[in-house]
Amino acid sequence: MLLAIDLGNTNVVFALFEGREIRARWRIATDPRRTGDEYAVWLSQLLTLEGLERSAIDRIIVATVVPRALHNIKVLADKYFNVEPLIAGEGAADYAMDIDVDQPKSLGADRAVNAVAAHAKYPGDLIIVDFGTATTVDAIDFNGAYKGGVIAPGINLSLDALVGNTAKLPRIAIEAPKSASVIGTNTEDQMLIGVFWGYVAMMEGLISRMKAEIGRPAKVIATGGLAVLFDKHTEIFDAVDADLTLEGLAILAERTNKK
Repeated sequence: MLLAIDLGNTNVVFALFEGREIRARWRIATDPRRTGDEYAVWLSQLLTLEGLERSAIDRIIVATVVPRALHNIKVLADKYFNVEPLIAGEGAADYAMDIDVDQPKSLGADRAVNAVAAHAKYPGDLIIVDFGTATTVDAIDFNGAYKGGVIAPGINLSLDALVGNTAKLPRIAIEAPKSASVIGTNTEDQMLIGVFWGYVAMMEGLISRMKAEIGRPAKVIATGGLAVLFDKHTEIFDAVDADLTLEGLAILAERTNKK
């Protein structure tokens, strides 16, 4: 079985694949200080709950945007699974796609893996919106080439900045406003309207401009934790694909295995 690990700025997601199907997925907060031993204790307990032994895992692939945390994941793979992990974008796990930007090596592994998965699953030109710690909007052409994109503060980062830099504004939960009105009558409602509908407006504006620049029909694929929430309140997404990054890792591992 394949263990795919998406090592992000906020969370590390572990997914266990049987072929292209996800058997289980688990999430833990990202902490570069967490040791391979700590990961092993946590993961072993979760495998036991699934009725699996560590020996069932014979391949591991990792995508990371937190280089400091990668070492301990490698220790986990080597010490507890006796596996040399594949690192997305390196060696045999190369993305095998054109990255048509000024500094190709600066492209985050999560965004590259999203592009790999989206091109494999959806035809034509694509726009991928990933709601993570940062929100990214990426353009992939019909040949699968990465053409560039946008990086914006994630909605939680925006809210943290708003609350952290004001004396009296309270912390609120990210959710859809109960009313469609954009004229709030109390502080909490006004904050939620500003953050939520402001974010929807930003997404709609960016995607509209990106489509115009591409000049051809483009499908918009949303992924990330808040994609489902926003999808209920805008018509801009053609599909919501929560497992896009993990599926991209599985595709890379499969390609590497064939090599």
